[in-house]
Amino acid sequence: MIKALNQIGRYFLMLKEVFNKPTKWVVMKPLIFKEVDDLIVGSMGIVAFISFFIGGVVAIQTALNLTNPLIPKSLIAFATRQSVILEFAPTFISIIMAGRAGSYITSSIGTMRVTEQIDALEVMGVNSLNYLVFPKIIAFLLYPFVISISMFLGILGGWFAGVYGGFISNDEFIGGIQREFIPFHIFYAFFKTFLFGFILATVPSFHGFYMKGGALEVGKASTTAFVWTSVAVILVNYIITTLLLS
Repeated sequence: MIKALNQIGRYFLMLKEVFNKPTKWVVMKPLIFKEVDDLIVGSMGIVAFISFFIGGVVAIQTALNLTNPLIPKSLIAFATRQSVILEFAPTFISIIMAGRAGSYITSSIGTMRVTEQIDALEVMGVNSLNYLVFPKIIAFLLYPFVISISMFLGILGGWFAGVYGGFISNDEFIGGIQREFIPFHIFYAFFKTFLFGFILATVPSFHGFYMKGGALEVGKASTTAFVWTSVAVILVNYIITTLLLS
């Protein structure tokens, strides 16, 4: 328990140092573009693939469980929209990103720690935390764009599976998507997406930056970072859902 509290304290102290003594914009600009390419653009393929087919699975599962003929088929589209927008796209994709982007962040920073590149930065008077972590935080400001693509492809996958699978007509699906739409749900989804993006950028960085040991420990740190990033995402999701949707 004491060790966990110590780690949490170190994490918040790290966040304080990230925003101290900023690196010059001339140096920071290419770092930000590199992180956007590695973390955001590089993740679009797996996000698109998973979103499309999970959306299709949600639609099929909903259709197969609607055995009562009195229930309108438009509920298939309604359930797909609600599932994708409220939880699947922002939360489930963030868990996937914790494995994909989070492991990359931890391993890259951890390797720099092992090879003493971080020590070299600090000897040169560079704020290593700002230099390494801040570009990742800025890159993840574009994370809601990834989630918006995931939402679109998830619903598109549901439409494709529902209509071409013979479970629902095109008009019924469109009507179901529009049924009882609450704009606040979009705000809720993107609000927690911003928080998830911050977690995805900082928690793996923390585990990479403060790791000790050699190459074997880099792999262990990546696994630990994935676990704790996932835990943080789920806890924040629970808290935000309780506060905003209760």
